Amino acid sequence: MARITASVYTSHVPAIGAALDLGKTQEPYWQPVFGGYDFSKQWMKQNKPDVIFLVFNDHATAFSLDMIPTFAIGAAAEFQPADEGWGPRPVPKVVGHPDLASHIAQSVIQQDFDLTIVNRMDVDHGLTVPLSLMCGQPEAWPCPVIPFAVNVVQYPVPSGQRCYNLGKAIRKAVESYDEDLNVQIWGTGGMSHQLQGPRAGLINKTFDNAFLDRLIADPDGLARVPHIDYVREAGSEGIELVMWLIARGAMADVAGGQPPKVAHRFYHVPASNTAVGHLILEHA
Repeated sequence: MARITASVYTSHVPAIGAALDLGKTQEPYWQPVFGGYDFSKQWMKQNKPDVIFLVFNDHATAFSLDMIPTFAIGAAAEFQPADEGWGPRPVPKVVGHPDLASHIAQSVIQQDFDLTIVNRMDVDHGLTVPLSLMCGQPEAWPCPVIPFAVNVVQYPVPSGQRCYNLGKAIRKAVESYDEDLNVQIWGTGGMSHQLQGPRAGLINKTFDNAFLDRLIADPDGLARVPHIDYVREAGSEGIELVMWLIARGAMADVAGGQPPKVAHRFYHVPASNTAVGHLILEHA
């Protein structure tokens, strides 16, 4: 059967992609950010999966106010980098895994989660920046990727509990797939940041690090945190962190009740008015 062996969590700040594409990674401002992923790139080479299930949010690229799916799974054979207003990022196209994506959709919908199945969409920085941070600048991404878009842009957005439970359903779906595949699930977005209004530029280091602590050791309790706490403590865009609970939910059922192994943890402020958080968890 297929299995989820690890989960990766990271911010997906668009300016990080621009810094990488423009060769600014060693500039004094950016070097501490990219230095936090040196371990991760090496880990990725040593733990290359067969498929990445990547949870992200679309930034009005594939979807708009005309149509806002709460959960959307990409089932296409490939996905092109999106033009977000300044041309597509110079990164490889994303090769999908239609068979596994369709199987996950079937299984998760039968577990009473409504998914939108997307057979054509471009993918923006929410997906390509995490791939760049973990894989560098290859000619092709190291494995197929299943994009999974979550609406955390326009309210109402799904609760942390809903996302956490969805992660458990995704794990069950993956484990019911007949082919022997090593699957990683990535949760992206966040951490604390607010891009507009009187609190623009808000960053809450205390909240962010407490979130990381609880994501590792108390995901059940973290799943019960209401939206208002995210908005109050982490800013209007801090709600993106509920997507990390999807990835953590997929790691929840560990043999013997042991928490996942923390392979790497990193936190840095700032990166373009945003806190950068990063975590790699492996099954114990």
